[in-house]
Amino acid sequence: MRSHFLKLSDHAPQTVLKLVREAVRIRRKGLKGKPLNGKTIALFFEKSSTRTRVAFQTGIYQMGGFSMMLRPDEIQLGRGESHRDTAKVLSRYLDAVVIRTNEHEQLVDFAEYSSIPVINALTDEYHPCQAIADFATLLDVKGKLKGLKIGYVGDGNNVANSLLTGAAMLGVDIALATPERYRPSDEVMARAVMFARTTGAKITLTSSPEEAAAGADALYTDVWVSMGQESEAERRRKDFAGYIVDAKLLKSAKRDCKVMHCLPAHRGEEISAEVMDGPASIIFEQAEYKLHAQKAVLKMFLGKGK
Repeated sequence: MRSHFLKLSDHAPQTVLKLVREAVRIRRKGLKGKPLNGKTIALFFEKSSTRTRVAFQTGIYQMGGFSMMLRPDEIQLGRGESHRDTAKVLSRYLDAVVIRTNEHEQLVDFAEYSSIPVINALTDEYHPCQAIADFATLLDVKGKLKGLKIGYVGDGNNVANSLLTGAAMLGVDIALATPERYRPSDEVMARAVMFARTTGAKITLTSSPEEAAAGADALYTDVWVSMGQESEAERRRKDFAGYIVDAKLLKSAKRDCKVMHCLPAHRGEEISAEVMDGPASIIFEQAEYKLHAQKAVLKMFLGKGK
């Protein structure tokens, strides 16, 4: 039976928690054997990537598998072949496909006709592998998830969507401070609220970074201008002025608050250099967790003992 990893809300909260815990276990104890031995996984990336691509390729190699990069200009999909036909063909050659693309519906369309697992390496709407790494980092550093509060400051983008959904599924309180026009969509909010009713997670939407930071166990931010939004850069920099995680904002959070960023970062825009390189930062531990989180995803969806 096909099993894809397209967004967190496609799965039960128990599955998401299992992935998070497995990522922590892998970091602490490593993997036994080579669960991807003899398996071939393609990485089809329409957008640039550092951490996600390198972590997937490294993880696949360390798990005994073989990875191949596919670029749009190298395969017929880039010349108009349909997602349906490409998915059906690749399913006969490969064991899984990891895809980074633009519209989420393109990924859903591809997965509909794929008989092998399809893993979302980022779309414009969701970044589920990032969320697994984020919550694994928090679990490792804080020793728990339920009852923690995340204060997110910045754009209600794909990272924020997956972070919000994951928090609601795992019982983590989350306050998102964004300019009103940049808030997560009604659809994303509705799903998060549904999960929060069961887990008890508290969701707050605000325009105030100080309100989001108040009592936070972790402060999280991301770039103001995501890939594909370059034409909006000037307007976004004006709209997000003041939405910065700096030393002043950090004082509004708990004394032992940790600072997170999915990277790449623009020091001096969404985060100050002082905070990013300071003692509260767990940003590079978070980056390392991309490797362990993606190993956990690969193991669950196509490895032995899944």
